[in-house]
Amino acid sequence: MSKFWSNTTKSLVPYVPGEQPKDKKYIKLNTNESPYPPSPKVLEAIKNAANEDLRLYPDPEFDMLRDTVAKYYGLEKDEVYAGNGSDELLALAFQAFFNPGEKILFPDITYSFYPVYCQLYNIDYETISLDEEFNVPVNDLFGENGGIVISNPKAPTAKYMDISEIKAIVEYNKDRVVIIDEAYIDFGGISAVKLIKDYPNLLVIQTLSKSRCLAGLRLGLALGSKELIDGIIRVKNSFNSYTIDRLALAGAVEAIRDEEYFKETVRKIVTTREWVTTDLRGMGFNVLPSKANFIFISHNEMKAEEIFNLLKENGILVRYFKKPRIDNYLRVSIGTDSEMKTFIKTLEKLNIKNR
Repeated sequence: MSKFWSNTTKSLVPYVPGEQPKDKKYIKLNTNESPYPPSPKVLEAIKNAANEDLRLYPDPEFDMLRDTVAKYYGLEKDEVYAGNGSDELLALAFQAFFNPGEKILFPDITYSFYPVYCQLYNIDYETISLDEEFNVPVNDLFGENGGIVISNPKAPTAKYMDISEIKAIVEYNKDRVVIIDEAYIDFGGISAVKLIKDYPNLLVIQTLSKSRCLAGLRLGLALGSKELIDGIIRVKNSFNSYTIDRLALAGAVEAIRDEEYFKETVRKIVTTREWVTTDLRGMGFNVLPSKANFIFISHNEMKAEEIFNLLKENGILVRYFKKPRIDNYLRVSIGTDSEMKTFIKTLEKLNIKNR
């Protein structure tokens, strides 16, 4: 610990991303990336944007991207904004809408960046305990609070909350901002974007990293009322007015426009997810219902940490969270059919089915 660090820096417990070891080649099923490349139209757009104009700053208002996304979702341009990944937009939203001393609410098992933001920005929070099946007890979100944050489908469990439940939460908390983090919504859920026109307190955060195959581009979307979007812009422009580069903007526009490629890659991932789920259940695994591009699994007779280590020794990375209530579960990203067949065969080779 450096003597030059501020007290805040000393107290931080940062988010830990999925490991990216370089000691050998692995099948990576630990970071929820798409197993498929971006749309060829995206790659062409990025190549075309790599020209002499890179000497100029990008458009700080992202007009073309905002127009494209607004048209796609039936919104106005001033109801759309973009960030350098959805994580940046979440960080901006925490600063823009939540006050120290007013406890915000989010589930006790959730995306582990939420408590990190609270610690960094001195925001008080209270966690809502999920039930035994990892569902959100909606009524527990009807109390006094300074705001609410929910991932849907949920990280890391992959479980999905029905749009009617989201609507009830937003309706009850009209005087507080409700953030719905929809990083995985395209793999089987109904987006809360359809509620934005009726609820000015609703902010939906999405990403192009998963269903649009662009984790390396770092592009996220904020969708909400003009009042909320203006709040995000106000915070963003207080420290960096040019967050999205020219290449990312060009690629993001084409990723939204190429609906055919988007639907095809999502379909392939969902199809693979379903047969993998069936196979794993036949091997004695408990697989939670998933509406995401990953599954959350445990085995009846073998500890998750042991399976995690054995898979890693055999060249397959999955995600293990050594945390209360989920320390016997593994999060497994859905890869290509070939990768998932290797995953299943490796489990069989380890005799997990027969233990």
